[in-house]
Amino acid sequence: MKLLLFILAFTFAIKGSAQIDGANLFSTNQVVSIDLDFPQNDFWQQLQDNYENIDIVGSVYIPAQLTLTDLTGTYVFDSVGVRLKGNSSDIHPGNKKAFKIDFNKFKVGQNYDGLKKLNFSNSFKDPTFMREKLFFDLCREHGVPAPRANYANVKYNGEDWGFYTLIEQIDDQFLDWRIGNDSGNLFKAGSNFSGGDGEANLVYLGLDQSLYESSYELKSNEETNDWYDLIDFIYFLNSSSDAEFESGLPSRLDLAPFLSSVAFNNLFSNLDTYTLSARNYYLYHNMSTDLWEWIKWDANETFGSYAFGVQTPMTNLPIDFFQGQRPLLERVFENELFMNQYTSEICLLLNTVFNPEYLNPIIDNYKELIQQYVYADNNKMFSNNDFDTNINSNLGGPGGTIYGLKSFIQARYNYLSAAVNCNAFASLPSFISKDFSVYPNPSNGLLNIHGVDSYPVAYEVYSIEGKCVLSGQLHSNEHILDMSMLQPEMYLLKIGNKPLKVIKQ
Repeated sequence: MKLLLFILAFTFAIKGSAQIDGANLFSTNQVVSIDLDFPQNDFWQQLQDNYENIDIVGSVYIPAQLTLTDLTGTYVFDSVGVRLKGNSSDIHPGNKKAFKIDFNKFKVGQNYDGLKKLNFSNSFKDPTFMREKLFFDLCREHGVPAPRANYANVKYNGEDWGFYTLIEQIDDQFLDWRIGNDSGNLFKAGSNFSGGDGEANLVYLGLDQSLYESSYELKSNEETNDWYDLIDFIYFLNSSSDAEFESGLPSRLDLAPFLSSVAFNNLFSNLDTYTLSARNYYLYHNMSTDLWEWIKWDANETFGSYAFGVQTPMTNLPIDFFQGQRPLLERVFENELFMNQYTSEICLLLNTVFNPEYLNPIIDNYKELIQQYVYADNNKMFSNNDFDTNINSNLGGPGGTIYGLKSFIQARYNYLSAAVNCNAFASLPSFISKDFSVYPNPSNGLLNIHGVDSYPVAYEVYSIEGKCVLSGQLHSNEHILDMSMLQPEMYLLKIGNKPLKVIKQ
């Protein structure tokens, strides 16, 4: 039971329900059709001008009619707001820029499937169109707060505009389904505009709120505009003694998913975040738990695509890598207890999902879903041959190496398997193996069991508190386990001696 509680200490319960906002778009891998019809003859010039002046006048949207088609049907909205977005992704050649849709910008209360905003990533620096979705999917499935992602084929005024990655907005809808609370302060880290260096490095600058406003952006409770809780958290990170930091961090930060988040960043060499660029993440103060939640954002430069100033090959980053003033990472890595917990998460992920046997089939499935749309995109940044090649191996270019998905995973796995001593965590059982799995996961409670060696076999389901909430035996040819009577939560399912994290929606 001690081992079980240790494992459970590093899981996170996803609060959900059978019907959550955005399920039509994100519950199934699909390619959504987006047709935007602008009434303005100079719509493209307006979009560009608004983007170029965003630092002066803020985010300005122009109206358009939207026709959206997903697997559930076709839906028409006669007036949505559209604007260009992004930072480095604006370098994408031609007119295929990243953009955002706001359903209720011009019609208050208008939404689609409960969603108010959607983001469209142009897969800048990603010939495969898979980096962001693959990364976010894995993070979410393993308890790390991250936006949902899918794909969209986009037209402007009947003209094929390109194939995009469709990304969920981090807003109150996201907080409702993922966190279960939306009344706290939500901060976006690393402003792309508004002056300053935009480094949200969590370095303490004093009590003056204005000193932080070029590096963080408050996305909720804007009228109150009280940043005391963030400044207090940053003060603790920088000023607490070592003993205070160890005892006080778990009561301020939702530590388990944060450590998992850092582990995923390291495994995938995702450095355009707090690790290196000190931007592209959200911090949310959960008022139900009084904990800060660390939320993923902007993962289009995973697989080592962001490496400014880093001399080490992206496949060979040490697990305690960071650069610059990063007090949260520095103190976690210096603390023996937290470093052991973090290393155990690295070892678990290496043993479960970050390896070629697990990831390569997922990549192959993504390729089957999107290849025809990628080939048909005449505005993409890379060629069809680049798409095919970069799934398996590296591409060279003026910007440096673009790591192949499969070759990166293999090389990174080989390096970490040799560099990280996982012997201390050898007793940790594998959460997932290629021989044992359940699906769907998350589910409504009916789990299909695959890979049981012999029957009958005992099973136990534990809550995140370590309490056994369900137990019994599966008999010959019995491949379905019914958890529908349990509350929506994350659980640890043990079948025989094989445990697995499962999510009941």
